[in-house]
Amino acid sequence: MAAEHPVPVVRQLRLVVEAADHEAAVAFFRDALGLREEAAFSGDGDARVVILDAGRATLEIANPAQKRMIDEVEVGRQVAPRIRVAFEVDDTEATTARLVAAGASEIAPPTRTPWQSLNSRLDAPADLQITIFQELLTPDEGVGTGDAESEGDGDN
Repeated sequence: MAAEHPVPVVRQLRLVVEAADHEAAVAFFRDALGLREEAAFSGDGDARVVILDAGRATLEIANPAQKRMIDEVEVGRQVAPRIRVAFEVDDTEATTARLVAAGASEIAPPTRTPWQSLNSRLDAPADLQITIFQELLTPDEGVGTGDAESEGDGDN
């Protein structure tokens, strides 16, 4: 059960990812996936960072059994590393095709999940495994907001 707090203690979730090929990773996530660039900074020694807006953020904490179950549903076998990033989109099939054309490797094609989302799994730049998901039902049809893991199975 969620703890009650009179005032939110966290204002933003920011996932920081090291990418050896910085330009390719920025092009993939900003240009191909469509994350809006909020800011970019550079420093000494060729230090660079680009901050991309990924919309609403959630942090899903899954135990090993849940992680295995999500992999089984989405991919058919255990493949995910400890951290996987999931992006909700309006059209999983079109987004998956666009991201594969932009250099991602498809691990599993769009698959309908028991929690009523359409999920694909990709290997993306910066050594990230990502899930692209589309909610197939609206919240008033019985699916919560956010990815499928909040529905009792893992991320969408």
